[in-house]
Amino acid sequence: MVSMQRVTLIGYGAIGRTLIARMAGHPTVRITHVVVSESKVAETQAKAGDGVVVSSTVPADTTLLLEAAGHGAIGCHVLPALERGIECAVLSVGALSEEGLPEKLADAAQRGRTRVHLLAGAIGGIDAIASARIAGLESVTYTGRKPPEGWRGSPAEQVTDLSAITEPTVILEATAREAAHLYPKNANVAATVSLAGLGLDATRVRLIADPTVTENIHEIDVRGAFGEMHITMRGKPLADNPKTSALTVLSALRFLHNRTALVTI
Repeated sequence: MVSMQRVTLIGYGAIGRTLIARMAGHPTVRITHVVVSESKVAETQAKAGDGVVVSSTVPADTTLLLEAAGHGAIGCHVLPALERGIECAVLSVGALSEEGLPEKLADAAQRGRTRVHLLAGAIGGIDAIASARIAGLESVTYTGRKPPEGWRGSPAEQVTDLSAITEPTVILEATAREAAHLYPKNANVAATVSLAGLGLDATRVRLIADPTVTENIHEIDVRGAFGEMHITMRGKPLADNPKTSALTVLSALRFLHNRTALVTI
């Protein structure tokens, strides 16, 4: 008989709320606690109801911690939890573009004798890229393509006149680390692809403002000893937050399901 897996969730935004709703009634996995900032505990508890316990700290008896709160949660909660021996899963992979943070996560996990899982989130093909890396990779390129309005409020506005673009325009060509620093809203996908493959400083990123599209499009080109791989994804947004891919939540749901499933894929 499979034992119940209890999960502490960091964050109660669109992703957190959707995860709790989708996991309700799961026979072997239950989100029992939610961690938010101290000022939001009472408000979040009122919204979440009696099904979960809301606090500002990770409970001492937590065995699995799932981060869905943004980059700041890595330092505040994930690193300390790893050192305490708590297994962790991270959705905000873009945070790892910060110099030295991947090493800090590994060191904390080693000291706590546990593991940290970096979830694929909004992008696919990560298993294939990581597998191909074993035989050796020659190049990995990630291209992020959005309509011009999708780049409002970003450094793209200093690069080109977004309102005047009539054809696809490259607004950045850089390493994954540089791209994540300049365009943090694209950091999760670029960082995930790079960490699965050649790393943050050897992965090339192209960001494009494209007036011919209406969706956010992810394109990955991988070449190596295994052959070649070309992936294009046109993801739909989460209903509660159009800036978040629905696949991000589904990635976390798959991870939680596989924790207790008798057969996993």
